[in-house]
Amino acid sequence: MAVNEEIPADAGQDAIDQLHSIRESIDNIDAALIHLLAERFKFTQQVGRLKAVHGLPPADPGRELEQIDRLRNLAVEAHLDPAFAEKFLNFVIAEVIHHHVRLAGGSAAPATP
Repeated sequence: MAVNEEIPADAGQDAIDQLHSIRESIDNIDAALIHLLAERFKFTQQVGRLKAVHGLPPADPGRELEQIDRLRNLAVEAHLDPAFAEKFLNFVIAEVIHHHVRLAGGSAAPATP
C-alpha cells in the first residue's frame, strides 16, 4: 500500500486484505517482467555484438515489423490491447537498436519510442 494512501473508514478488513493480496501479485509480476527483460537484453546484446563483428546494421526493419505483427497477434489472443503491446515493443526495439549502435562503435542519441 502506498505510504500516503488513505483508507476510507468504511473499508472492511476483508477488502483491505484482498487489496494487499492483489498488490502482492502485481509486485511479483513486475519483478518477473524485470527479470525477463534483463534476460531478453542479454540475448539482444549477443545479437548486437554479432552484428558489430560482421558489420551488419544495428536495425533490422523487416524483423522489427515481423515482431510487431507477431506481438500484436499475441496481445489479441491474451486479451491485451494490441496498440499497447506495439508501443511497448517499439520502446524495447528502440533501446535495443541504441545498444547495437553503441556496440558497433557509433554514437547514438538516447532511444525514444
